[in-house]
Amino acid sequence: MILPIIGYGDPVLRKVGEDISKDHPDLKETIANMYETMYNASGVGLAAPQVGKALRLFVIDTTPFSDDEDLETEEQNQLKGFKKTFINAKMIAEDGEEWCFNEGCLSIPDVREDVYRNERITIEYCEEDFVVKTEIFDGLIARVIQHEYDHIEGILFTDKISSLKKRLIQKKLKNITEGKTFQDYRMKFIAKKGR
Repeated sequence: MILPIIGYGDPVLRKVGEDISKDHPDLKETIANMYETMYNASGVGLAAPQVGKALRLFVIDTTPFSDDEDLETEEQNQLKGFKKTFINAKMIAEDGEEWCFNEGCLSIPDVREDVYRNERITIEYCEEDFVVKTEIFDGLIARVIQHEYDHIEGILFTDKISSLKKRLIQKKLKNITEGKTFQDYRMKFIAKKGR
């Protein structure tokens, strides 16, 4: 089922997600719905807060990035088919040089900004089997994971840009909060709740 994506300004996007137990109700259904919602919106990642659930859960599929002709073949191959569910993730380390990439977010439509992130991460998480794994990722995969991990920590990519850039996008952010934005996927806005 395709879920509405929560728009910028909703308090759920600022909550730190709660850990999920193995017997969490409807977890498999929630995960399936999140993938369907992400694909419907042409995203490469989606976190539970973006569908109104303050949980430590996010899903990613970096396959769309594999079509980027500017990338080396090896990186294209890594991105193609990289699909993973992250439950109860904890960032162990972010290291390597910081590098810039123009990021966007399904909860903040029509806003894209350059964000600096570390090139490599070490993260502990569970997949749907709840077996704890610790893995190292780098490049675009690491960036997508960092972006989605921020969501379960109540952080948005707009928090990582300069105060000048924040001032320049204030009107766009206000419009999103008020539901004055148009995109080709379902959204739910704080200003339209209760109407």
